Amino acid sequence: MYEEIIKRNNVRVFGQGKQMLVFGHGFGCDQYVWSEIAPAFEDKYRVVLFDYVGSGKSDKSAYSTERYGTLHGYKQDLLDLCDALNLENIVFVGHSVSSMIGALASIERPEMIDKLVMIGPSPYYLNESDYYGGFEKSDIDELLDMMEVNYKEWAKYLAPVVMQNEDRPHLAEEFEQILCSNDPVIARNFAEVTFTSDVRSELSKVTVPTLILQPQFDAIAPPEVGRFVHEQIKDSQLIVMEAAGHNPHISHSEETVKLIQAYLNS
Repeated sequence: MYEEIIKRNNVRVFGQGKQMLVFGHGFGCDQYVWSEIAPAFEDKYRVVLFDYVGSGKSDKSAYSTERYGTLHGYKQDLLDLCDALNLENIVFVGHSVSSMIGALASIERPEMIDKLVMIGPSPYYLNESDYYGGFEKSDIDELLDMMEVNYKEWAKYLAPVVMQNEDRPHLAEEFEQILCSNDPVIARNFAEVTFTSDVRSELSKVTVPTLILQPQFDAIAPPEVGRFVHEQIKDSQLIVMEAAGHNPHISHSEETVKLIQAYLNS
């Protein structure tokens, strides 16, 4: 079981300390996106990096639309690797959709997660009459269609929208490369699950202390969404970052590290 999970999710463990810090990447990414973040914690924590099945260097033969047709399949990846490593009282740092995966895991196994850190979270991406998610249904349909017709053109279009920071174009170029490294079919399926899942009703069930890091401008998960998540999770703290863009752990790694460290030390 241990070796199977370690291989399946390409799990890496390093660092010192008693408490485990587990980093979960967002849609279209893999553990590489934590390369400027994770090393800052290895002196005080045992750090766990992994890839969800279908992403990065995970075992893609383990992917199935049945299991990964909802966020609960990805939640099970997280629970599986924590069980394989006998992890308890972890700090889970989740970016984007991983924030919701972490929330679902904490609801199911609150004893396993000591704290949640959510970076650019969104429980629901679609606009409704009484809720602003940032996207109309036609936007999501168009995005999914574009992924199916021409995946590389979709990646080229999306990367600068996600990254922002036009003064540093290399950020968008590097993120485009990360997106293009994915299997297009699996990536489209993960995108559909990400952008159509509705976790809003689950947020009030989260009982663990939670830090929400909200970039000041985020085209994917706007500030209104960050405030909504904060209002729904009772024991949460919302910090609006100086960073702009949906990937502050890539574009503003120093600020991201500083805020997470301050929260864990408080």
